[in-house]
Amino acid sequence: MKQYRNLIKPYLVWAFVVIVIPLILIALYAFTEDGNEVLTFSFTLENFRKFLEATYMSVIFKSFKLGILTTVICLGLGYPLAYIISKCPEKSQSLLILLVTIPEWINMLLRTYAWMNLLSDNGIINHLLGLLGISPVTMMYTDFSVVVGLVCNFMPFMIIPIHTSLRKMDNSLIEAAMDLGANPFQTFQKVVLKLSMPGVINGIVMVFLMAISSFVILKLLGGGQFVLIGNLIESQFVSVGDWNFGSAISLILAVLILVAMRLMKKMDVQDN
Repeated sequence: MKQYRNLIKPYLVWAFVVIVIPLILIALYAFTEDGNEVLTFSFTLENFRKFLEATYMSVIFKSFKLGILTTVICLGLGYPLAYIISKCPEKSQSLLILLVTIPEWINMLLRTYAWMNLLSDNGIINHLLGLLGISPVTMMYTDFSVVVGLVCNFMPFMIIPIHTSLRKMDNSLIEAAMDLGANPFQTFQKVVLKLSMPGVINGIVMVFLMAISSFVILKLLGGGQFVLIGNLIESQFVSVGDWNFGSAISLILAVLILVAMRLMKKMDVQDN
């Protein structure tokens, strides 16, 4: 292994420049007073106290509400699909997983624009409804359009980890449970669901974190009417120009992500 240590050094330098330095700058801005061009190094907690105001706490509440709703829908639709795929022949599984991941090869912005064309008042869906004699339905810039965009964009991140857990499952355990008199529901509840929990937890964490930090989908499908953590961070850096407050929010979001990852790891250890 010693002969490969020199090969790792360029990657360590790259990680330091791309990851560590930006994190240090974000932390400095978060704990300092206003000053975007030159840091004053006058440390303060005002940026974090500002985030505790009712206006911004409502953003947190809305973010978690929409994130939980998106996660529940992705889990409700993704688990059965992942289970069905895991029961297919090996070659069919590879093809179906490929079909699930193909949309992720396309830029998220392009996928969101496609949904705008589908859901708009003059879009494809309303055109088809018109052919059936149904009056147009307003879908754009509503909770419905935002949730649809979030679910469709993040669904693969729920399906793939669950499918991986189901695929690694020892079928002899299922056969043993049935031989011992368990009915299909009991077998699923006591064996399949329990053994697939690591994949479920991974999927829940990934979808939830991406949903609450997303801002492109909400900006395009929500018409700027929805403000979540991701939108708030973007507006502070781009529109308002308050880099210090934006950095504080980013740091809070990073802590939430680390806590969620820690809980996920702890639950994985308990399941194993």
